[in-house]
Amino acid sequence: MIHRFIYDDFSKLMKQFPAVAVVGPRQVGKTTLARQYSRTLKRDAQYLDLENPADVKKLSDPQLFLDEYSDRCVILDEVQRMPQLFPLLRFLIDKKRKPGRFLLLGSASPEMIKDVSESLAGRIAFTEVTPFNLTELPAKDNTQKRLWLRGGFPHAFLAGSDQKCFDWMRHFIQTYVERDLNQLFGVSFSPQVMYRLWQMIAHYHGNILNAQTFARGLDITAPTVVRYLDYLEGAFIIHRLAPFSFNTKKRLVKAPKLYLRDSGLLHALLDIHSMHALRSHPAIGNSWEGFVVEQIHRLKPAALRSYYYRTHDGSECDLILVKGLKAVACVEVKYSASPSLSKGFYESIKDLKSKNNFVLIPDSADYQLSKEIRVVGLEIFLKKYLPLIC
Repeated sequence: MIHRFIYDDFSKLMKQFPAVAVVGPRQVGKTTLARQYSRTLKRDAQYLDLENPADVKKLSDPQLFLDEYSDRCVILDEVQRMPQLFPLLRFLIDKKRKPGRFLLLGSASPEMIKDVSESLAGRIAFTEVTPFNLTELPAKDNTQKRLWLRGGFPHAFLAGSDQKCFDWMRHFIQTYVERDLNQLFGVSFSPQVMYRLWQMIAHYHGNILNAQTFARGLDITAPTVVRYLDYLEGAFIIHRLAPFSFNTKKRLVKAPKLYLRDSGLLHALLDIHSMHALRSHPAIGNSWEGFVVEQIHRLKPAALRSYYYRTHDGSECDLILVKGLKAVACVEVKYSASPSLSKGFYESIKDLKSKNNFVLIPDSADYQLSKEIRVVGLEIFLKKYLPLIC
């Protein structure tokens, strides 16, 4: 069994906060982690799945029901389905405040769950479960390639073959488009428009977002495109990487870059079902870039925020890590064993005055390219260098 790093984090939070929310996309393993945690408790836990009509019926009088389990940890799965519970949870916590009373599992980000932040402020901690990251997996020669191709959803990564992986991913996409997004947010999306949007995102993966281009392709308005992207980001499907715009006098590109967070999802939408197909596909560079950006996003220290940097005069950097208002690291992503760097990357380092500068490549290299730039393999960077950047 693969040990998830997030398990240790939320176990600590459960000893500190009355309520802990574990959020992340569907099928990422939130319920498995919650059941694993409940087996470690000295007292029984009460589990309710709010997509199960029988469990929902138990909450016809939620205060009466939850009062009966005030001495147990109550696990509420898919809690975004019943946002009306949050004011009640605040009342119950204030009535009997002790750590670990409620473990809330949700498939939508806190910003997209109505009332959760306001109702439980000061009483709840949030933590995100992502698909598998590279440092959680066994250190084998093919692990990185397999994770890149298949993505990190447990059922996809652990499937017995690439074909079984992408059969699962096809059904995952279909279910998300036709049912899950509507259920998550209570909005009636057109499955046809939403599926076309996912395909467009896959083809624009790693590029700067132009909502007007999407609007013309989908025959909807640009504000509707942005709203749909908000929902997809709230469901942990996409990531809009913001441009860095502090402490520079240069004219900047100000639109975000658009990524599908899971590389397996990207490859399924592009019909890339093997490493052989990926190596010969024109999207390989953008795919590798998105994979690297997401791995760093998951594992970077909490004090760091991630951006990209691009100016109208040619300075460009795939990823910068920022602490406060200062860029502390510039990262260029190259799918090459012997990368050549553009003038734009050197200009970015000069503009931002970053002390830590890396070129990340797919192999296990680790060497100094110049006085200010190190070339390093992704896994080495994640384990050796990323924790030290501050």
